[in-house]
Amino acid sequence: MLYDISDFIKNEDHLLSLPATYWYEGIDPKTGQILKLPRTPLVEAIARQLMQQLNPHDQGKMYGVLLVKTASDSLKVLKAFSGFLNRHVEEKGWASSISGRESILLEEKRIVILLDELKAKIKRLQSIKERQELIHLEHQFFLALEQLKDQQKQSKKIRQEKRLYYSETLADLALKKALDQLNNQSYTESKRLKKFKEQWSEKLRPLQDKVLEAEQSIQHIKQRRKALSRQLQTQMFHAYSVTNFGGDSRTLNTFMDSIFLPTGTGECCAPKLLHYAATHQLIPLAMAEFWWGKGNKDKVNGQFYQACEERCQPLMGFLLSGLNTAEQESSQVDWDISLDILWEDQSLIIINKPEGLLSVPGRYFDKQDSVLSRLRHQYKDGQELRAVHRLDEETSGILIIARKGEIQADLSQQFRQRKIHKIYEAILAGNLCLDQGIIKLPLWGNPHQRPYQEVNWEKGKGKPSVTRFKVLKREPNQTRIEFNPLTGRTHQLRVHSADAQGLGIPILGDRLYGSSAYPRLCLHARELSFIHPTTHQKITLQCKTPF
Repeated sequence: MLYDISDFIKNEDHLLSLPATYWYEGIDPKTGQILKLPRTPLVEAIARQLMQQLNPHDQGKMYGVLLVKTASDSLKVLKAFSGFLNRHVEEKGWASSISGRESILLEEKRIVILLDELKAKIKRLQSIKERQELIHLEHQFFLALEQLKDQQKQSKKIRQEKRLYYSETLADLALKKALDQLNNQSYTESKRLKKFKEQWSEKLRPLQDKVLEAEQSIQHIKQRRKALSRQLQTQMFHAYSVTNFGGDSRTLNTFMDSIFLPTGTGECCAPKLLHYAATHQLIPLAMAEFWWGKGNKDKVNGQFYQACEERCQPLMGFLLSGLNTAEQESSQVDWDISLDILWEDQSLIIINKPEGLLSVPGRYFDKQDSVLSRLRHQYKDGQELRAVHRLDEETSGILIIARKGEIQADLSQQFRQRKIHKIYEAILAGNLCLDQGIIKLPLWGNPHQRPYQEVNWEKGKGKPSVTRFKVLKREPNQTRIEFNPLTGRTHQLRVHSADAQGLGIPILGDRLYGSSAYPRLCLHARELSFIHPTTHQKITLQCKTPF
């Protein structure tokens, strides 16, 4: 399990004194201190040699190495993988899974077997012979229908020509008789088409019923699979326990509500490596995580990465707690700074967020102060609080915080269904000729320029975004404007303002999409209307625009 540095590289002395290239960071949940662990050129060199031992054609995953000091002051190396390796969660020579998995191993195997059985049932239902027969017959039906329609179209054309001819050559009873005959032909063909469809409908219906019954069964099985997966995941989060360097142990469910824990939390490299080191009295000196194998849209083979935001970062502060090394740096965040509360009850806390404050904590140590972080430290039920939506750090205005998971789910659904009415006020850094209008542009987050968003019409990339706008006031070289976003894409209003395909004028103070040196971004969430999840009454809130 522990390897010598020489198992990976020789003559490492020249790397020992080189400075860190990156710091893994987390907030100590007890003290609020920022705890740090470096990624150094030495541990990167060890990681690159490990890469040479791996198959680049394997399914891509994260790997990690941890340089540690033992009780006898010797340097050793630990290595770990995320998830499964060779279809196993445990592999000889690699850091083991965090504690607790063994306690639910039998239950995990039972549920995995059930999930496999349900997956097999879905495949059988998807491949029933009636489905293929229906596809074949429907194809025949549509071909025959098109052929019949073509025939009747030609007949109709001929009848129209005859009507015109008879109108010019016949009169009185002769004309009436001829036109009646043509009308009867038209009626007969209409009945023929109707009878044709009825006959095919009778022929297709038994197969359609069978396929519909199979689809309903598939949906039921998928719901059952989802429930079983959620049940297993919840059991894992209650069983998995991580230990830090102060000797404290916590189960994963205590870090956040299990509803919002991503699948696979606790199975990443960093928790495995740090938990193993803490439980074996090893002092971590440096760590490196990298992606190896087939790449995807976010990960590149052989590239180093930070701790993942969803799974590892929430654990990092706790895992590093208890370390007392010279490399550790710390900082205090004042969690007690008051916020402007617009509404508060047992379900909701609604804030007038100041500009310059994050809605939720960021990934790195200098981005932990946020509306959500302060409220979580100020309220007894703080760990239950959930952000329903977000405002950019530079944007001020109305922000909803839910006090329970089900409240967040209700309001999130209202956002998805566009039942929440939002009004923003902004100042554009220029003169807008239009008085009002609507902007529709597909927005795409460039993974190489995060958090930058751009207009991208390529299929499968840009996501639809829609904004209504209305000019409120015009001043020299400025336009005060009201925005009503109908979708909620990242930086939507800022891109819709600045991009030439939108208004073509950036918001005043926008340093990302414009070049203004104005002291703040002039964008404010001024009004918000929604249906209260508990009382079911319509709530409308306003807060004065500060610029």
